[in-house]
Amino acid sequence: MNRTARLYALVEELRAAPRPRTVSALAARFEVSERTVQRDLQALMAAGSPVRSTAGRGGGWSIDPAMTLPPIRFTAEEAEALSAALAAAEASGPYASAVRTASLKIAASMTGPQLVGRIVALPSRTDAAVRAAVERALTGNLVLRLSYVDASGRESDRVVEPAGLLTAEGRWYLIAWCRTRQAGRGFRLDRITAAAPTTERARPHDLADLLRGSAAIATERTQ
Repeated sequence: MNRTARLYALVEELRAAPRPRTVSALAARFEVSERTVQRDLQALMAAGSPVRSTAGRGGGWSIDPAMTLPPIRFTAEEAEALSAALAAAEASGPYASAVRTASLKIAASMTGPQLVGRIVALPSRTDAAVRAAVERALTGNLVLRLSYVDASGRESDRVVEPAGLLTAEGRWYLIAWCRTRQAGRGFRLDRITAAAPTTERARPHDLADLLRGSAAIATERTQ
């Protein structure tokens, strides 16, 4: 069994185990040394897999099954299509770090000639700090303060309640309830010059309602 196959098998072994597994038990299961198992576990942690170690009697290594997906089998063409889509997302959209690790996992799962390693994405035009702030606000359901430049070059400060993201015609928009305008608005991510989540929880908003009310694609012409 090669290392890539063993890593996948190791995740499934931990997922299926009713209690934490020791390194020695895992080494015996996969017929490798304990040092190899330790290296594999560290590699899984570095890749973002939710494996964890519990010390003490009855302890060992385990994985949170709610934080992982079961194995999905892709054809080479499907994997290449996903890699191309992820490269486009990485170039222009949020969650860039998660996109990069997902791309690496797809590449690591493939063998033989492949297109994956020959797909290149240009750097995003959206500031990394702005993307990170938007991601934190969406994930934590937090009110977001931002500075925005409209199509006419006018800059304004806004307090918004994020509802979701929209991609259209190669651009990404933050869809939110704007407290300043008291209406739904779409903010192009590459026109947000600064952003910072607050500690205040945002009210729930229906994304479809905000889209209908804000005409997000046309927002750059109307704000």
